[in-house]
Amino acid sequence: MMNRILIKNAKIVNEGSIFEGDVLIENEFIVEIADFISAKSSDCKIIDAEGNFLIPGAIDDQVHFREPGLTHKGDIESESRAAVAGGITSFIEQPNTIPNALTQEILEEKYQIAENNSFANYSFMMGASNDNLAEVLKTNPKNVAGIKIFLGSSTGNMLVDNDEVLERIFSSTPLLIAVHCEDETTIKNNLEKFKAEYGDDIPVSAHHLIRSEEACYLSSSKAIALAKKTGARLHIFHLSTAKEMELFTNKIPLEQKKITAEVCIHHLWFTNADYDTKGNFIKWNPAVKTENDRNALWEALLDDRIDVIATDHAPHTLEEKQQSYLKAPSGGPLVQHAVVAMFEAYLQGKISVEKIVQKMAHNPAILFKIEKRGFVKVGYYADLAIVNSGLPWTVNKDNIFAKCGWSPFEDFTFRSRITHTFVNGELVYHNFKVKDIRRGKRLLFDR
Repeated sequence: MMNRILIKNAKIVNEGSIFEGDVLIENEFIVEIADFISAKSSDCKIIDAEGNFLIPGAIDDQVHFREPGLTHKGDIESESRAAVAGGITSFIEQPNTIPNALTQEILEEKYQIAENNSFANYSFMMGASNDNLAEVLKTNPKNVAGIKIFLGSSTGNMLVDNDEVLERIFSSTPLLIAVHCEDETTIKNNLEKFKAEYGDDIPVSAHHLIRSEEACYLSSSKAIALAKKTGARLHIFHLSTAKEMELFTNKIPLEQKKITAEVCIHHLWFTNADYDTKGNFIKWNPAVKTENDRNALWEALLDDRIDVIATDHAPHTLEEKQQSYLKAPSGGPLVQHAVVAMFEAYLQGKISVEKIVQKMAHNPAILFKIEKRGFVKVGYYADLAIVNSGLPWTVNKDNIFAKCGWSPFEDFTFRSRITHTFVNGELVYHNFKVKDIRRGKRLLFDR
């Protein structure tokens, strides 16, 4: 039986414009977009968008959903549920699970878990280490998002610190290489200085001084130099400093860029001033830095030096985060609140809705060459979200979907709410309720 849904009276946001109209979905796909579409048959379900924004579902190019091996923090089922509740319909997950995704067999096991359990569409990065180049080169560019390299140890044991290996990876693969850039030596030296002063009682407010601007810039500038030397396709995750912004350009169309940039919600939202109230709950790697850094990130986002907004969703339990600074792990849950956080910025006059959609849906699709997703277009998968920008709600433990049960946004009142999320043509989320319909599909890539 054909599944037909007609979305009426929407402010459709697509490719830099907003227009009022209707969208007809048949099974998994958008089949018609028009000013007015009549429901021609009784088997068509009608959803009145009531003049609210209809956007392509966000594509989050960097998440850590913790499965396998770390499922006390989160799993593909729980975190993809949180994602669709937040209007994120596709995600790309990282390889530092346990075991690390350093072989094709382990990578494929993650895809099998997602096929059974994911509410959202999914892809998984293949991990690189100092000694798995042969496995990296087996990666299929049609159905794997890319290669992930940690140039700073962060969480897990995947640091690639052998320059010869790094150059061989950059020279050998046509796939997109995504990197976490922090210089390990700089971080270790900074940490020793703070240990000498504070012992084991280092305050969390020192985090951005330990994982410093210099640590980020040294690593990202080195990665970019290597990409230019080898011709590699490089994507730099979670940029956090003003200084790094000089490394990127807006003079080239995204489709032609060989070096691209991502910023995460927390680096656009918080500053080091927030450590006093949020403590370890905003401890991320790279660190949340200064107001000047945040302002520079916004400027680069708006002028297109930064191409993509993501979350780096990386949950830990409340107990883990409540430990001392040195023991508390870095990372936090963000997928449920990313889109509404950006709509809050829209309501504050910082960014347009069109630009939000560009950075959270269109650009990830273009940058990774994702097939038939990221746009409100006929022939594309119906991955969509309806956003009411005048429906306030307060984040609390009762409405948090992440398995860890907390959020850095707890007690904050957002003025926008995701009211509906569609994945592959199925309404999977409506007003704080996720239906038990796991419609996520493996992302495919035009390459």
